[in-house]
Amino acid sequence: MAISRASIAKELLPGLNAVFGLEYGEVNNELEPLYESENSDRAFEEEVMFTGFGTAPVKGEGSAVSYDTAQETYVARYTNETVALAFAITEEAMEDNLYDTFSKLRARGLARAMANTKQVKGADVFNNAFETTAAWVGGDGVAFCSASHPVVAGGTQSNLMAGSDLSEAALETALTNIQKIKDDRNILIGASAESLHIPPDLWATADQILHSPGTTTAGGTGDGNYAQNSINAVRHMGMIPGGFFVNRRFTNTNDYFIKTDVPNGAKMFNRVPLQTKMEPDFDTGNLRFKARERYSFGFSDWRGYFGSQGS
Repeated sequence: MAISRASIAKELLPGLNAVFGLEYGEVNNELEPLYESENSDRAFEEEVMFTGFGTAPVKGEGSAVSYDTAQETYVARYTNETVALAFAITEEAMEDNLYDTFSKLRARGLARAMANTKQVKGADVFNNAFETTAAWVGGDGVAFCSASHPVVAGGTQSNLMAGSDLSEAALETALTNIQKIKDDRNILIGASAESLHIPPDLWATADQILHSPGTTTAGGTGDGNYAQNSINAVRHMGMIPGGFFVNRRFTNTNDYFIKTDVPNGAKMFNRVPLQTKMEPDFDTGNLRFKARERYSFGFSDWRGYFGSQGS
């Protein structure tokens, strides 16, 4: 009795799914340290950002309490994209009993392609963090990392470390500025740094800065200059407790980012988890194996990251 394409598909699918899943998991997930992750149930998600309240006034005896209103500042929008790719097993390959070997090789390739695409799309938010084109600006109308984030209280704030290659002095300045971050009512929020995120080109520099017990270069900020091999304050004080993470898909060799503990910074929404499907095609006689998922990347509160393009 001839074996039908439907029978072959039924036989192949569990094995292909297993191969696909193993290969997909082999691609390093470099997005987890960068993003907060949430599920989505619609075509797009919107996060409305609000101000806090101002400083509470003193209430005089017998007088009425003062009221304040939280205002909407801007809306961050995340549009879920559908990412899909497929391959075909020809009717001739099935006739010649080549389908098993060919399909597993192609399933591995498809898994790596899907996983790599997700990693690239996530890294692209940071590769374009200084871009002012419409596709990359945030809800407040400026780049993710900018010196001109508008605030409701008037004026602007900055999460841009301008003109500073990765160094002890540059990190000291950035860490000081992070502690001075204010909300839209110009109230200090008590932010701290969590982790450093870099391209492969900066791994040695980051390791030396964060792990050397003494300073590696002379000079500094704050109280003035210090001698080489004095205490490494960044390490001694545990100012970047999460250490550093290398993202191999950061394309700009001098860019680096400090993640803060401010919530709703960089976010990923998962609309439809990764799915695979196999079905026959009547016209060609081929079997088709498809992978598909839906997700989006972006940022809401710019205070979640400080970034630099180097000098």
